Amino acid sequence: MKVIAIDDEPIALNIIERYCERRGGIVLETYSKPRMGMQRIREWLPDIVLLDIEMNGTSGIELARQLPSSCCLIFTTAYAHYALDGFEVNAVDFLHKPYFYERFDRAMQKAEQWLRMHDLLRTSESATRQFILKSEYKNVTVSIDTILYIESIDNYVKVHLADGTSVLSKMPLRTIEEQLPQEEFIRIHRSFLVSRCRISRFSRSEVTLTKDEKVLPIGKKYLDDVIQQLKDC
Repeated sequence: MKVIAIDDEPIALNIIERYCERRGGIVLETYSKPRMGMQRIREWLPDIVLLDIEMNGTSGIELARQLPSSCCLIFTTAYAHYALDGFEVNAVDFLHKPYFYERFDRAMQKAEQWLRMHDLLRTSESATRQFILKSEYKNVTVSIDTILYIESIDNYVKVHLADGTSVLSKMPLRTIEEQLPQEEFIRIHRSFLVSRCRISRFSRSEVTLTKDEKVLPIGKKYLDDVIQQLKDC
């Protein structure tokens, strides 16, 4: 099980490390800098995120709103009055510091139950997260979750997938864009549509993807919208 913990207090991270080691079966990464932790979450897609709420001016509540839907969230904080806010962003549990191993273990059990249920729901929904493209006289089924980015080439689109393959189909980029969840994809250029969760970082001129550090340009026409959508990521 993959876990990422983000907390600006080294002592808090050390406690989580000891508890995870005691529990076993956990691959843990810890981050004291929220921005670095969030970038790693988008790259690695951990099963569970342990997140502090107040971190040197950074709000864990706001960071929680940016987590991938596949991540199970557990808040860890010294401030009990945040509990209601925590559950409003779908945290599975709320660890009030200081907490002992037994309380940590119960939170992890809740997270494991959440993950099992999420896997069942994801399996039942997977069929609805697919679409069919015609490519070289064949129908090819593409899973939305495997898309890195889509490239427009003349009258064709080239769908680049996470496994390194691609599918070429004759249609305008706009047509395929309308088939995809608007909140999951972002148009960065007249020729490029990108999966938001595959973006690791960006500047005013380009975005860098999580796979192979692939760099794609941002068109001037799309710059303001791209910055607005990605600035809090």
